[in-house]
Amino acid sequence: MKLIIINGPNLNLLGKREPEVYGNKTFEDYFSELQFKYKDVQLEYFQSNIEGELIDKIQEIGFSHDGIILNAAAYTHTSVGIGDAVKAIETPVVEVHISNTYKREEFRHVSYISAGAKGVILGFGLQSYDLAIKSFL
Repeated sequence: MKLIIINGPNLNLLGKREPEVYGNKTFEDYFSELQFKYKDVQLEYFQSNIEGELIDKIQEIGFSHDGIILNAAAYTHTSVGIGDAVKAIETPVVEVHISNTYKREEFRHVSYISAGAKGVILGFGLQSYDLAIKSFL
């Protein structure tokens, strides 16, 4: 099984950014734990703060992987382009969020990705990614 985690803007700051919301662990450390836990899964990781790069990556792997775990972060609530890219590919996408977006600002209650996603997992901290991987197994 070939899965990729795609993270959007500011998620490169995990471990430093708002630890009360996002925790103290870097994503790179957590990703290493996931790779160790899921040795039989070919697990890749991509992060960008640039909307177009996220769209390019979704299109690049959207016909070759078994699944995409997508945390588009703030772009979830603003990017019609990312939502359209998710709808345009064959690879199923699970939308994830570390925080419960419904406990946050009202603008975060809207997702342009959900309509094209296989499912949505939010509010379980970094464990949201683990749950998304399990959804593909």
